Amino acid sequence: MGKYFVLKFFGHWYSRGLILCIVERFFMSIAPALCNNDLLASLKPEDLLSLVARFDTVELALGQVLYEPGCNISHVYFPTTAIVSLVYMLENGSSAEIAVVGREGVVGIPLFMGGNTTALRAAVQSAGQGYRMRAEIMKEVFARSTPFMHLMLHYTQALITQMAQTAVCNRHHSLEQQLCRRLLLSLDRQEGMHLAMTQERIANMLGVRREGVTEAALKLQKLGLIHYARGHITVIDRAGLEARVCECYAVVKKEYDRLLRPHQPAA
Repeated sequence: MGKYFVLKFFGHWYSRGLILCIVERFFMSIAPALCNNDLLASLKPEDLLSLVARFDTVELALGQVLYEPGCNISHVYFPTTAIVSLVYMLENGSSAEIAVVGREGVVGIPLFMGGNTTALRAAVQSAGQGYRMRAEIMKEVFARSTPFMHLMLHYTQALITQMAQTAVCNRHHSLEQQLCRRLLLSLDRQEGMHLAMTQERIANMLGVRREGVTEAALKLQKLGLIHYARGHITVIDRAGLEARVCECYAVVKKEYDRLLRPHQPAA
């Protein structure tokens, strides 16, 4: 039953403030992990509580494809510990990552931007958990909830900035700088300093040859910034990476911070 029904039913016994507090605590106990997604955590408690029953918990496996180019999007995904790559696939089989989405965002923005399909592939780059919502429910919530709509639009603007800056970075900056940017973006979207990334996967994401990634990774390792072994990268000196990365990382981070942080309700 809804919290306001409970409030009305018991209102003659307790104060409104006490009952509201009790009911909110009850609803939050159902799915507290929703707040592990930064985007959802920035909603007001009452707005988040109204969405609790609309989500399903999902395990996202490494390499899992959430949607393909041109296919209808059936769900949107709010990662909590997983990281998802948005990738453009060329006709010859080559690919390049356009953006990365983790606990700060949502996968599936074409649904509330007026389309049911996209030109990009969404694939899990780092396994983990998340929440998903059916497409028709997403459209309904977006249409009726002004705070939720504003939040999704703020995120969309931040994601567009990331996409644009990725294009600039791939065209104008060195592979070493691109690698630093990509590592920092991943660190921002997960806990800890350990990243599960093979050089082949990094090469596919950046749209470059594996040999180039090997050379750039070895250089960063010799500088004592990272340690790479068997598909796992450990960042030893994050400040050192930030000192060597191009301006693109700061541009993207500043826009995310401006639009979505600190966790305040959307205007």
